[in-house]
Amino acid sequence: MNAGGKGANQAVAAARLGGNVTFFARVGKDIFGEQAVALFKKEGIDTSYIIKDEELPSGVALITVDDNGENCIVVASGANDALSTNDLLQQETTLKKAGLILVQLEIPLATVEYAVSVAANVGIPIILNPAPARLLPDELLRKITIITPNEKEAEMLTGIEVTDQASAEKAALILSGKGIKTIIITMGSQGALIFHEEKFVIVPAPKVSAVDTTAAGDVFNGALAVALLENRTIYEAVQFANQSAAISVTRLGAQASAPYRNELKD
Repeated sequence: MNAGGKGANQAVAAARLGGNVTFFARVGKDIFGEQAVALFKKEGIDTSYIIKDEELPSGVALITVDDNGENCIVVASGANDALSTNDLLQQETTLKKAGLILVQLEIPLATVEYAVSVAANVGIPIILNPAPARLLPDELLRKITIITPNEKEAEMLTGIEVTDQASAEKAALILSGKGIKTIIITMGSQGALIFHEEKFVIVPAPKVSAVDTTAAGDVFNGALAVALLENRTIYEAVQFANQSAAISVTRLGAQASAPYRNELKD
């Protein structure tokens, strides 16, 4: 058993890399929930706003990994799926103090939309990691500062099968047309394509031997958030995120694979 969950992985990745992280989440009142919160505290994450659900169990996932390190995941959402707009409404003042908000799609879409609206209304930058892949309304997308789909998620959002730089550029242009300022399409060993200020840039991925790609995208997003809050350029931030994700795929597990800051070359 390993600690996981997309939001949790991203929070841990950001904290290990030096981020000042406040995590909004809902867990069950069970051993998994107790262990999760204890681990977050150990990582230095502010757990003040993690709600313990009285009825639903903590979310769990069954992960299989093939010989190439690629994974397939089946999720039982549990309490994750009960994180509501009302939960965030009660903490809106805290949300508005954030330097950046990072959100993913393992919570209800209405809750994502609420968090994004709160951030957009006060000018807080928003990174949306659109995973697990699903269709999203244009009204939500135009409030996003940065979107970070992988190839499959980009295809889901644009209808373009992303296999190389050319197809990634087509998908990025469609996403840009929906009002998103910066698009970062992650393509594993092919690196990451950035579309920012009308320019395309490919940031190569470090060459590593992948053991388990579970949480690589989460580590990328947590690292990206930290780097941007350190006032790095988008290109420098993606290099930092690529380096972090590359380290994570050489290790088994989700949160356990996230690197610490001293393992990276700044």
